[in-house]
Amino acid sequence: MSQDLIRETACTVVDKLRSGDVSPLELLDVVEKRVKEVDGKVNALPTLCFDRARDSAKALMQKPAGARGLLAGLPLPIKDLTDVAGVLNTQGSPIFKDNIPAKSDLMVENLEANGAVVYAKSNTPEFGAGANTFNEVFGATLNPWDTTKSAAGSSGGAAVALATGMAWLAQGSDMGGSLRSPAAFCGVVGMRPSIGRVAHTPKSGIDRNLGVVGPMARNVEDLALLLDAMSGDYADDPLSLPAPLTSFLSAAQAGKKPKRIAYSPDLGITPVDPEVKAITRKAAERFAEAGAIVEEAHPDWREAHECFHVLRAFDFAITKANLLRTKRDLLKPEVIWNIEEGLKLTVDQLARAQAQRVGMTARAVEFFRTYDLLLTPTTIVPPFPIENRYVAECAGKRFENYVEWLGIVYAITLACCPSLSLPCGFTASGLPVGVQVVGAPRADAQVLAGAKVLEDILNLRGTTPIDPKVKA
Repeated sequence: MSQDLIRETACTVVDKLRSGDVSPLELLDVVEKRVKEVDGKVNALPTLCFDRARDSAKALMQKPAGARGLLAGLPLPIKDLTDVAGVLNTQGSPIFKDNIPAKSDLMVENLEANGAVVYAKSNTPEFGAGANTFNEVFGATLNPWDTTKSAAGSSGGAAVALATGMAWLAQGSDMGGSLRSPAAFCGVVGMRPSIGRVAHTPKSGIDRNLGVVGPMARNVEDLALLLDAMSGDYADDPLSLPAPLTSFLSAAQAGKKPKRIAYSPDLGITPVDPEVKAITRKAAERFAEAGAIVEEAHPDWREAHECFHVLRAFDFAITKANLLRTKRDLLKPEVIWNIEEGLKLTVDQLARAQAQRVGMTARAVEFFRTYDLLLTPTTIVPPFPIENRYVAECAGKRFENYVEWLGIVYAITLACCPSLSLPCGFTASGLPVGVQVVGAPRADAQVLAGAKVLEDILNLRGTTPIDPKVKA
């Protein structure tokens, strides 16, 4: 098959699968060739499982074309935090460098039932901690726009695979921007959907919802297609939501234009690089071309840093405390710090943080009674040097810890809002910039529709995939 297929949209390739123009096995040949050509330059897909993928593809091809699910046999990588039966799952940690789960996560089972063919695991920082994709097991994932730069994280491998044509769609997860930040740094689209939108196997707590699973793609329609394939309610995940009556892809394609847009360069809580601010403001203002009113405004989320610090630390404590006790020497310093911060928390601190989150969400709901969407920069800086473990300062402000630079995305997490990062331009040095498109809780369809309108106006669709720009 022609390698030109890697440049086709996921929606187009799925149509070809349904019509019989290509087969799942032929697509695996195409993507395997691309991985061999490209991945050595960027290190996005460190674990490959093409034998398993071909077995899955052959089984899928025994079914009638109309019974192969929404993805119809499309190859898909899974983030290396998520169990895929029979495939190495390291979580980016030396502790789990030999871990091969016997059973897949519910989310993976659902994707495979919907026609996804899993062929790789995408790279992630240790336990997804830190928005720079490097770990002691596989090393660093490099930004294909400039291989001296970070791809962000923690779904950095997924974003780079998409940007370089090693994937048509990719799965990731997001607590403090882990789908959105890498999408911005790599010039693709990544979405944090509403809580419960994508069912997954609960671990360490039924009500853990700071982190969610979500889709990544090279354009909004492809992203909506994957969200449709991921959505649905299942008894194994008691908090999962039913799939909507109207598909997310239909919502994205409907062309419904928002009437009133809010833009905020900083949400009132963070410094922002001036170039990033200018590029995202210009993109937001172009909503006026669709007849929308664009105003500068944001909810009052001044407690975001304190709230996220406490709730994130608590999550690390309940999920990783035993590893701190038994494997401390194998944990990176940032993870140790996060666990220890969690173990020091008092009930009063937790109660205060939970109350803060309730207040932030209530203010978000009220804000979206006036505005259809809120736009912000996705990241406060352009891609930074890969050797920097995290962003230590911005616009003269030095941050107190390794996650504070992510406030512009984790405030959205705390307020329970769906949001996505959309490519909106490039810096003077040619690095991608993303604008964050935010909607009210559960307004996933509205976010997709608005993002598609802006994507059409900006006319940046098709800037990926690229060949990596290798720099010394």
